[in-house]
Order: sequence, then C-alpha cells, then structure tokens
Amino acid sequence: MCTAICAWLRQKGVRVVPFKAQNMSNNSFPCVDGGEIGRAQATQAFACGLEPETYMNPVLLKPNSPTGSQVVVNGKVWKTLSARDYYDHFDELLQVVLNAYEHLSRRFDFIVIEGAGSVAELNLRQYDLANFGLATRVQAPALLVADIERGGVFASVLGSIALLEPNERALLRAFAINKFRGDLSLFDEGRRILEQRSGLACLGVFPWVTENLVEDEDSLCIPDCQGVRGEASHAIIRFPRLSNSTDFRLIPDAVWVDRPVAQMFQTIFLPGTKNTIGDLRWMKQQGLDEWLLRQARQGAHIFGVCGGYQMMGKWVRDPHGVEGEIKEEPGLGLLPLETTISRTKIVRRVLAKTAEGIHVHGYEVHMGESTGLEPATALFEVEGIGAEGFRLPGLTGTYLHGALECPEFLRRVLGIDPRPSKLWGNRYEVLAEWFEQHSQKFEELFL
Repeated sequence: MCTAICAWLRQKGVRVVPFKAQNMSNNSFPCVDGGEIGRAQATQAFACGLEPETYMNPVLLKPNSPTGSQVVVNGKVWKTLSARDYYDHFDELLQVVLNAYEHLSRRFDFIVIEGAGSVAELNLRQYDLANFGLATRVQAPALLVADIERGGVFASVLGSIALLEPNERALLRAFAINKFRGDLSLFDEGRRILEQRSGLACLGVFPWVTENLVEDEDSLCIPDCQGVRGEASHAIIRFPRLSNSTDFRLIPDAVWVDRPVAQMFQTIFLPGTKNTIGDLRWMKQQGLDEWLLRQARQGAHIFGVCGGYQMMGKWVRDPHGVEGEIKEEPGLGLLPLETTISRTKIVRRVLAKTAEGIHVHGYEVHMGESTGLEPATALFEVEGIGAEGFRLPGLTGTYLHGALECPEFLRRVLGIDPRPSKLWGNRYEVLAEWFEQHSQKFEELFL
C-alpha cells in the first residue's frame, strides 16, 4: 500500500519520499553511500523515482538469534542487542529517527510513513518509534490499513481504533481494506458498517493483486515447508535466519525445504543468512548436510549465495564472536575456501561480468571474507574489484545478491528458464493505477 501511494503521488507530480523509522527484516539493500536499509524502503524509493538513502530507514533490525538482532543505525552496524536491551536505548534511537525525518521533511513535499507491527501494541507504547509514537510527535495524519485475507477484519479495524489514545485517534483520517478477493461489491455492507461504527471514512476496498509487483519484505512471506508436492525442479534451503529471500523471485518450479526429502533436484540453492555458523549447525541437526552432499553426488547443482556460499567451504570462523559464542564450524567442504567473519560489514553495489560476457548488477551485504585454498575458476569479474566467487562443475558460490534476478544469468549459467514477470518493468505504474482506481478522497483527507 505504501509503495502504491508513493507511485501514485509521483504520478501526480508530488515530491514524495518513503520513511520507515524502524524496520525488522533481513532483506536489505545497499544505498549509494555504503549504508543499508530495508529492501521494502528501497522499493518505495524507486517508486518515488529516487535513489534509496539511509534517511529513509534510519533504524534496521536484522534478527540473528531467537531473541536478538544486529542493529543498523543510519545504514551502519551499531550494536547487537537483545530485545530487552534494545529498549534501553529508546531515547537515543528516537533522536536518530527524528533527525532523519527532519532531514527528509526539508527536502520533500510529502512523506509516506510506514508503520511497523500493530498500531495498538499497548505493552510497547512507551517504546514506539514507528507508529503513533512517531505520528503524534510530527503530527502526521494517519491511514489504518486492514488485511482482510487474515480474517477478523471488523475486530481488527474497530478494536485497533478503540485502543488508541485521544491524541492518536485525532490523527486517524481513514481506514482501507486491502487484499480483498472476488467481487468488491460484496463488501459494500461491511464498508458501511465500519464507517458507521468507526466514524471514519473508508479510503477504499482494494483487491488482491495477482501479479507479484513488490518484493517480499522479509522471510515471513515464505510459506511453511510442508513437504514437496508435485515435480519441483529446484529447492531452496529455508534457513531459520534467512536473508535476502528476494534473490529467488525468478526461480520457477522451486520449493523451500527445511528437512531432507526423497526427490532429486536439478538445482539446490543455499541462501544468505544472518548467522552463518548458527544456520550451518542447524543444517547438520536437520540432516540437510548429508542430504545435500548426496544430491550433489547424484548430479544436483549446488548454488550458494553470501552465507550459503560461506557454508560451502571447508571452515567458517568467527574469532571475534560477531555472530555469537561459537568461534568456528566445519563447512560442507564443497568448495576450496575458508571464511572468517569480521567486525566490518561490506555493503556495496557492483557491476560484474561472467566468462560468457553476461553483465550482472548485484550487491554485497556481508561481514565475512572468504579465501581460496587452491586455484579455481571465478564466477565473476567485478568492476573495480577483481575476481569474485567460485565456479566448479556442479558447484557455484558468490557473495553477489541479485545475480539470480538476472534472467540471462539464469538461462546461460544455470540452464534455468526464469519465471515470467511481464509487469515487472512497469510495476510502479500498475500499482499507481491500482491505487487510483480503488481509492477515494485521498487528496481531501491527506493532502
């Protein structure tokens, strides 16, 4: 919804910018200044016709354990904190958020602020950086968006409104119903009931978008692994701390797996992860390491990206305890390399070329450096940097996210016909038209 509003306002000639004070996601994207922000805010920036910048998402939480996250502030790694310790820094982080907001407000006419979680998390109200905690401080008019696909939309809308404080309720201008499947007129009575009981206008009832026009915000969008059904050609390991799942949006006939399955695959992908050693140990506990090696012996192509690439080597070492208390772990032994996790994060966009002459616009977001133990063919030649990745028969590894989003790379390097994405090139125009068609009185309510 935020991306659609950004695209629509841009079409109207408004100088618009996205803003999410605090995001929690391991799907991130590099800005040109070397910092990283949530992938969702980068997508929203492109919808506004802008280059992503760290002011758009000043606080990014990247979960690396069940109870803790790496905290990225203004694009740079700041601390690794437990959830409880994170709240001890609220005052400091609030100032970071307000400074970023002020910086954008001086340069743009309209800021689309995306909230995080629920608008009515009563136990966390005093630590709220992203919802009405921010809206009340900057006096931003608010839109409540309800996802009808989740069910309970009447309780969700009316219950959320009932739990707001008077100063929060005063900022709420309208609500919207999103992801409606089928005949929209079937909700006319529901819309009337909600308007009558809430005293608010309904901005619109928005239909489910069948085409995937925006990337998944985080790994929660990936369906649970429930076994392989039908004939899938490719498998993707679903790590507990999976990162940048957007790498695989063009892979057709793919299934996510979290345990060994009987089927043989053409390709098995090891994604990025926010905790390489932790997820490598998880693989072994699940029996996925031996399963993967059997698949490789029987002809499956193993492709590792970032953390998955690191796992394919002989050792992963973490001498500084960046990821946790485990200092080293034997890798899968598929590639002749060793990786050392470092305190410094590499965040950059790159232009790379394969031996076939395929140009790939990729990006790196990692805290490890891998060293080859014997000569091997590099996957890429990276402009201004040099050789990158490994390429052996049936085995490929790279730090470059985004390579698998290049259709020509998929076809010529892996022999995979990419999933069709007919609307991808003009997706922001399509989103803007979707919003225009189904919204009412936006200018009157918010401009």
